Amino acid sequence: MNASLASASILLGRRNAICNIFAGLAAVAAGSASQAQTTQPAEEKPCTSPNQARTSIHYVLDFNASPERFHQAILDAKHFAEFSGMPATIDASAGGAFSMFGGLIQGRNIEIVANQRIVQAWRPASWAPGVYSVVHFEFKPGSAGTSLAFDHTGFPSGLYDHLDWGWKNRYWGPLKKYFA
Repeated sequence: MNASLASASILLGRRNAICNIFAGLAAVAAGSASQAQTTQPAEEKPCTSPNQARTSIHYVLDFNASPERFHQAILDAKHFAEFSGMPATIDASAGGAFSMFGGLIQGRNIEIVANQRIVQAWRPASWAPGVYSVVHFEFKPGSAGTSLAFDHTGFPSGLYDHLDWGWKNRYWGPLKKYFA
């Protein structure tokens, strides 16, 4: 019986040592991840205090294009590159991966309803690995073409001003010119 207790004690000691090693490695990794998350590239400027805590953006916009044409501009790599002026690789199926603006934006299509809705897991390449936000395009035929209800949610706090600027200057402005 004493030999069994000694064996059990050795096994528990080994198990505790292994657990402590993994806990230490996890702490180091968590420290690296949190440090990487707080470091922002030069192009990502911190938010102004009124927008510091905001983690969502909402727009309702009208475009001079059909819902079909708008859908195509977002999910077809050739059309995306034409309006944005930057290369894109887009798998337009649900679950398909995309890389836009020469790899600066990455993600996956979560839901696609042809000419009505696109939902994407979306992230700048500069974010910590595994950090994604959700982008939701909802298209409806409007009097002049397409009415877009757009939501970008779940992004890290402190990035509202940067992302808001990007949507206005990299998507909405160029798309309005593209559809003119």
